[in-house]
Amino acid sequence: MNKARPFGISKEIVWDAYKRVKHNKGTYGVDEVSIQDFEVDLKDNLYKLWNRMSSGSYFPPPVRTVEIPKKSGGKRPLGIPTVMDRIAQMVVKMYLEPKIEPIFHPDSYGYRPGKSAILALGAARQRCWRYNWALDLDIKGLFDNLDHTLLMKAVRKHTDCKWILLYIERWLKAPSQLQDGTIKNRDKGTPQGGVISPLLANLFLHYAFDVWMRKNYPQIPFERYADDILVHCRTEERAVMLLAAIEARLADCKLELNLTKTKIVYCKDSDRHGSYPNEKFDFLGYTFRGRDSKDRFGRKCINFAPAVSNEAAKRMRRFMRKWRLHLRSDKSLLDLSIRINPVLRGWINYYGRYHKSRLYPVFNRLNQTLIRWAMRKYKRFDNRSQRRAGYWLGRIANQRPSLFAHWRIIRPTAGR
Repeated sequence: MNKARPFGISKEIVWDAYKRVKHNKGTYGVDEVSIQDFEVDLKDNLYKLWNRMSSGSYFPPPVRTVEIPKKSGGKRPLGIPTVMDRIAQMVVKMYLEPKIEPIFHPDSYGYRPGKSAILALGAARQRCWRYNWALDLDIKGLFDNLDHTLLMKAVRKHTDCKWILLYIERWLKAPSQLQDGTIKNRDKGTPQGGVISPLLANLFLHYAFDVWMRKNYPQIPFERYADDILVHCRTEERAVMLLAAIEARLADCKLELNLTKTKIVYCKDSDRHGSYPNEKFDFLGYTFRGRDSKDRFGRKCINFAPAVSNEAAKRMRRFMRKWRLHLRSDKSLLDLSIRINPVLRGWINYYGRYHKSRLYPVFNRLNQTLIRWAMRKYKRFDNRSQRRAGYWLGRIANQRPSLFAHWRIIRPTAGR
């Protein structure tokens, strides 16, 4: 063993970690060094990181903390490590993940290779048909409240590698730097935004929730995407009992349910009668509720099914407004499509998986914006020619339906 470098970390894995971090993009940390800045002296920076990690002398700098809006309102702290620290975390993740990935529960879907939110939604959709009741669980600030002692106990269960344990402990203790420059020490939690944090959070909840459910309630199915959890029950009484048991279990693990957002939901459809306070829930950007449908014989019925949530639709419209397309009369339709199509395809691939028609209002708004763009760009369409501009754009959509990704779903019509 090299006494100067007691830890056998290969230079190749540091290089691979850098490539992954670059692919994931991201902004600068407390040192204000971007990926582009880091690459100015790339060879020396990567050697420096490898040398420090191999010798045990690497200490993570404070984590830059910014506040981002939460879907439910308010703000959530997001921790942004430096570029070098993200590479270091990726090195540890690349060593540790293959050791613990095989033990994860099949219904844990978040931040895992081969798993996705779409798979979680599909499983939830099927189970809501078979089970009358669903527990919609909301954990208060998972990333901010992970107990360090319990987390390291879980990590040690799967590795005795000294340098992996050393650096994870250092990352857990690394302070955060607030937006006003204040340094805040950390005695619990792991920064949401760190490369290693999702893996650690998954490992923590694997033992806090997944294994506990498998041991105590093996017949009760669930879907977990990080801290978004759905549990399915056949009766309301069972759901009430299980909610109390889960609350107690999470308290034992020093986590807390947000009881204002956690709820017991009746999955009401044509075969399920009665009226209950909660008959819908949101999960991963979709709203599950009773929807008009047809059975296999073509008869009208109510089916408990997912479709894009109102909140997700609002976020898409807000994002589109930021494009300010109607003011880009200096650009051609092709220019606009090249700019926005990658985003549109992402939305369609995700939110169009179930009840695609619920995206019509969102993309109708986009079509109206393109009509306004045409009226601004071409003098023959004045403020009184919105209908003519709509017909003109509609003809283009019929001739070139693939020009904009959303035209495969809904094409422009004459403006009103």
